Amino acid sequence: MADLLESWHVDLWLLLLLSAVAGLGMFVIYSASGHSIPAVVNQAERFVLGLFVMTVVAQAPPEFYRMVAPWLYGLTVLLLLLVAAIGDHAMGAQRWLDLGFIRFQPSELMKLAMPMTLAAFLHHRRLPPRPLTLLAALVILGAPTMLIMVQPDLGTSMLVVAAGGFALFFAGLQWRWILGALAAVGAAAPLLWERLHDYQQKRILTLLDPESDPLGAGYHITQSKIAIGSGGLFGKGWLEGTQAKLEFLPEAHTDFIFAVFAEELGLITVLVLLTIYLCIVGRCLWIAVRAQDSFQRLLAASLGMTFFIYVFINIGMVIGLLPVVGVPLPLFSFGGTSMVSLLAGFGMLMSIHTHRKLLAN
Repeated sequence: MADLLESWHVDLWLLLLLSAVAGLGMFVIYSASGHSIPAVVNQAERFVLGLFVMTVVAQAPPEFYRMVAPWLYGLTVLLLLLVAAIGDHAMGAQRWLDLGFIRFQPSELMKLAMPMTLAAFLHHRRLPPRPLTLLAALVILGAPTMLIMVQPDLGTSMLVVAAGGFALFFAGLQWRWILGALAAVGAAAPLLWERLHDYQQKRILTLLDPESDPLGAGYHITQSKIAIGSGGLFGKGWLEGTQAKLEFLPEAHTDFIFAVFAEELGLITVLVLLTIYLCIVGRCLWIAVRAQDSFQRLLAASLGMTFFIYVFINIGMVIGLLPVVGVPLPLFSFGGTSMVSLLAGFGMLMSIHTHRKLLAN
C-alpha cells in the first residue's frame, strides 16, 4: 500500500493523519449543524476534491514550484488589487472576486504563494540573509499583507505574515532582527490601533475583559467557554451538546466547532485531536529536515509551521486567549476554500518528500 501511494507521490503517514482530522471534523459537523446530512456530504465532497488537488500538486517536482513561485505571487497580487477595485462585498468586508464561473478569495492563494516566493527568493542568496536581502524580503511580505488587511481580513493577513516570517526564521534570521521587529511593532502599536476598525478594537478590548459586554462583543467567547468547560473530561456525549443545539453558540459548525467538540466529547478526546495535529506538524518538519536544498527546506518548514499557527489561532480565539479573527480550525471546520488550499500545500510537502526518495534511489 505504502509503495503504491509513493508511486503516486503520496505520503502514507500524512494521508492517514489528514484523513483522521477530516473524519473527526465531519463527525462533529453532523452534530453542530443540527444533524444535517447534506452538510456532512458537502464537507466530504470538498475533502475528496482537496485530496485530488493534493495528489495532482504532488506529481510535479519541487523545482517546478521554485520556477512558478514569482509568477504565482505576481498573479495573486494582481487579483488582490482587483478585489480592492471591484471585489464583492459581504458582511462588511470586500474579500471575494466573482469571475462569473467562480467566486473565491485570492487571499487564500497568497497563503501558498508567500512561502513559495520567499523560499525561492532566498534559495540562491547567502544565508542568513543580509540587510539588503532582508529588506527586499520584507517588501515581498508587506505588500500583499497590506492589501489583505484593508479588505479587512485580519486573520488571513496574520497567516500570510506567519508563512513569510517562518521562511525568514528558518533561513537563519538573526535574533537581533527579530527583537528589533518586535520592538518596532510595539512602538507602532498606537498608530496601528487607530487604523483598526471599530469592531476590531472592540474584539481586542473584549479579549481583555469578556464580561464587559457579555451580550454583545463578548458573547462568542463567553458561550464558547461555557461549552468547553461544561464538557469536562469525557464530554456530554455525541449529539448531546446543549450550547450548539439550543443556538447559544454562534458559528457552531465553522469557526467555533472546537467548542462543540470539547463539549460533546470532553478533554480526553480533545487531547487526541491535538496529538494528531502535532503529529502532522512533526511530519512536516521531518520532511523539511530531510529536504535536499534550501528552497525545499524553507518551503516545507514554513508550510508546516503555518499549519501549526492556523490551529493555534483558532483554538486560542475559541478559548479566549486571542481575539476573534475568523480563522477556521484547519480540515475540521465546515468550509471548502481553506481546505483545498491547505491540501494543495500538503501536496507540495509530499512532492518534496517523494521526489527526494526518487533521486536517492
